[in-house]
Amino acid sequence: MVTVIIPALNEAETISAVIRLVKRSPTVSEVIVVDDKSHDNTVSVARDEGATVYTSTTLGKGASMREGMLFARNEYLLFLDADITTYPADIVELMTAPLVNDTADFVKSVFTRQAGRVTELVAKPLLRLLFPELARFSQPLSGMVAGKKSLMQSLELENDYGVDIGMLIDTHLKGARIAEVNIGYIENRMQSWEQLSKMSLEVSRAIISRGEPLQKREGDTLRKVSALTTQMEYALRENRKGLSRMVIFDMDNTLLKGSFITTASQILGFEEELINIVTHNDTAIMRTKLIATLMKGHSVKEVLDVAETIPLVEDALDVVTELKKNGFICGIISDSYDVVTNHIKNKLGMDFSVANELEFSRSVATGEVKIPSYYLRTKQSRCSHEYCKSNVIRQLSASYDINISNITAIGDSDNDICMVRECGTGISFYSQNKYLNLVADHLITVRSFSPLLEILGGK
Repeated sequence: MVTVIIPALNEAETISAVIRLVKRSPTVSEVIVVDDKSHDNTVSVARDEGATVYTSTTLGKGASMREGMLFARNEYLLFLDADITTYPADIVELMTAPLVNDTADFVKSVFTRQAGRVTELVAKPLLRLLFPELARFSQPLSGMVAGKKSLMQSLELENDYGVDIGMLIDTHLKGARIAEVNIGYIENRMQSWEQLSKMSLEVSRAIISRGEPLQKREGDTLRKVSALTTQMEYALRENRKGLSRMVIFDMDNTLLKGSFITTASQILGFEEELINIVTHNDTAIMRTKLIATLMKGHSVKEVLDVAETIPLVEDALDVVTELKKNGFICGIISDSYDVVTNHIKNKLGMDFSVANELEFSRSVATGEVKIPSYYLRTKQSRCSHEYCKSNVIRQLSASYDINISNITAIGDSDNDICMVRECGTGISFYSQNKYLNLVADHLITVRSFSPLLEILGGK
């Protein structure tokens, strides 16, 4: 059986067609979409089409591919671009046949289309110079590839535009059998000049870094090629829809029927260390940094496997779906980690999540954490806490152009008090915290979000 992995960044308009196409193949048992932190509806569209969706821990196509592999259950992997609507109906069979027949370990697509400028001006000249045996490939930058999981996981994938050419060279250097398959006519969007410039630099870097011995011998030539390319900053611009109402959920013991870090300590074996950190460190920032060190060495798959052991409140998905139908923006603010909150966000079809950013290198936690600046106290803060969720509320209000009076916050603990008090509507959820219950506008005393619909419907 085949796992189809689709890295995606802002591909809401096209990804539905790609998922539907590959799901028609009887050989496909799972479709994984790895979202590169899109700002459009890519995640919700992919979920609606039945794909399993993960949010990448690191920006870049290579990171998305690498993390997709971690979750894949099959040996045969097919990677497809999310922005192409002209794949042939038998794309899965075409690309995986050499793997199934054991005539190749890695399959690269070739298709009918005028060769790109980066291919002709950068990739091919450098390949002819450094790796002449690969010059036979007419489209070395093609992003549609298939391979055996055992081989693909051994590759050091680039995170940027160099990922496709890097895979081709690395499989060659490993002595793997490479096949090229014609998939017919392909049509995708044209790149801007700024993107082409960035691609040129990153492709040349990927090739040159792998041709180190010859690079030293032909340094002048290579420097001239490199000098032709210019690095341009790649920026994402988000268009807001102007929705006027927002609901913000805490995650631990609110959306989830438990705490991620507590559960992780039990499953991953650092319960005593966690207790020691919590009981001997008074400041939230220090606790956050020290707790992150306990995650060092654990892969993103291990982290999400822990998250999956904690059940969601039973009606969370239904209530979020209903809120969105009624025009609410829905999201998560948590003092946990973004890799977990993004996962929960995707499962529930929410619009955003905000959390501490657990650092990963090659999909393994480094033990470092980045605390987003918008958690921290400023001159505009309405509370005295050094680190507080209420500061995030003000950031979201500005970003989405929604008055704070139209924001509802739901939480269960001390960490949620300021957030609940700051918003137009504050809700204490299934909590015994007397201070939270005191400042909240409404109390939900059962572990169900159904009362939320009545509260907000009455506004």
